[in-house]
Amino acid sequence: MFDTKIALIVRDDLATWQRLNVVAFLATGIASAAPEMMGEPYVDAHGRPYGNMAGQPMLIFAGDLPGLQRAHRQGLERELTIIPYVHAMFSTGHDAANREVFLAQDADNLDLVGIALRGPKKAVDKAIKGLSLHK
Repeated sequence: MFDTKIALIVRDDLATWQRLNVVAFLATGIASAAPEMMGEPYVDAHGRPYGNMAGQPMLIFAGDLPGLQRAHRQGLERELTIIPYVHAMFSTGHDAANREVFLAQDADNLDLVGIALRGPKKAVDKAIKGLSLHK
């Protein structure tokens, strides 16, 4: 049904609140990077307007650090849209600090706790190969 696929991958060793926090931030990153994926606003039976959501499913996967790093490398090689979340971001309090701690990371060995990928379906499937849907 869709030419593209969206995969959000979170580390399997995080606390529940951390997983949910990471998924929320990754989803906003993907929506910002691909505004064309957003659906139309909702309207209820009384005509009251509501916000819009993505018009495409986002699949949530879980994996360990090596699995996330592999998906990151595959995403780079396949030129996918990539939204990263590194462990150090849990200790910051705002967006500018997040960018600072991300920049300080070893770019070849990011301490990823989450990553979102979007692109052609086959390319995303190759990048997430071996990962399981989040339970």
